[in-house]
Amino acid sequence: MDTATARLLTSPDGIALVDALPPYDERLSLGIGESMRAQGVEPALVAAALTQSRLRTAARAKFGDFAGGMLLTQDGLEQATRLEVAARHAARFRDAGLGSVADLTSGIGADAMAFAALGIDVTAIERDEATALLADHNLRHWDHARVVHADSMEIAARLDVDALFADPARRTARGRRHDPKDYSPALDDVLALRATHPALGIKVGPAIPHDAVPADAEAEWVSVDGAVVEAALWHGPLASAPGHAALVLRSGDAHRLTGSTAQAEAGNLGEYLYEPDGAVIRAGLVAEVAARIGGHLVDPTIAYLTTDAAAETPFARGYRVLDTVPLKAKAIASALRARGVGTVDIKKRGVDITPEQLRPQLKAQGRRAPDGHSHARGGPAPRTPRPPA
Repeated sequence: MDTATARLLTSPDGIALVDALPPYDERLSLGIGESMRAQGVEPALVAAALTQSRLRTAARAKFGDFAGGMLLTQDGLEQATRLEVAARHAARFRDAGLGSVADLTSGIGADAMAFAALGIDVTAIERDEATALLADHNLRHWDHARVVHADSMEIAARLDVDALFADPARRTARGRRHDPKDYSPALDDVLALRATHPALGIKVGPAIPHDAVPADAEAEWVSVDGAVVEAALWHGPLASAPGHAALVLRSGDAHRLTGSTAQAEAGNLGEYLYEPDGAVIRAGLVAEVAARIGGHLVDPTIAYLTTDAAAETPFARGYRVLDTVPLKAKAIASALRARGVGTVDIKKRGVDITPEQLRPQLKAQGRRAPDGHSHARGGPAPRTPRPPA
């Protein structure tokens, strides 16, 4: 989005136009656009308003009802922290007694909104002028929040605030940046700000290599309803303790795991199979889950755990193992037919075949779904598991 379009959108007429649009429906958007142009609305504003309608609809998954009053960009929405995670970021600063924070890479202002909502004075810094205008609109409800159009890395060390927060850009037209050196700004440059502001929080990609995590940082990987959404590095008073943690958010409940990143032992497949949550795997805490459920890995290189007795844990999904069959499509298809199974959820690790390749070969035609998931892995022939009773 260019600055001129952002100024149109944030004008009183632009806001009124966007707010008056009905819920987005692609089938109706062409007619709505033609109607607005016929009423004399300039084409650039029509296109921008319809885009906002579409983005607000998509943003509800991250921001809930707040999405209905926000102005967004596609890139800003994709990188923005979802509301429940941003609230937890802000709570760290509040609980550490930090009354002011500079959000160095504010984007559309998602994290800055969470800081402001908890009463923290927030300076949201954004180097793209158009995005800064949208962030200013999104922060309009809080007098103790301000937006600054600037390159934060040029002014960060001089900021008179208690703490800093950064969410470096990790996307380009070519895809995601996985190497922290390729973040914008680079991770090392942000970490250097600890010299002037020890209370520093940095949102990073979940794929961050463990050797890129500073020894004094608390690194926390976060999943929401089974999907890993981020990792974050916390320093100074924002860190509970140096080390790795996994935060599992599911159905409104929060579960946190810390401990050793040592390798778990491997052994034979037992009566139950457990798939650790993605945040646990990314954090390297699989051995901690194994210890909690009294289990071990099914293979030294694959993050599946197994036990001989059912166990309850929020950090892994469990299945009961009913049978083993060779890792061949015909053998698996025969086992499914014998059980009348017609709907199969395929999970695999450690083998080259993909679920998309295997599924059509199974020709499952039964009338029921299995009690659990079929599971393929390397090594000994896998069993067809179901969730523990």
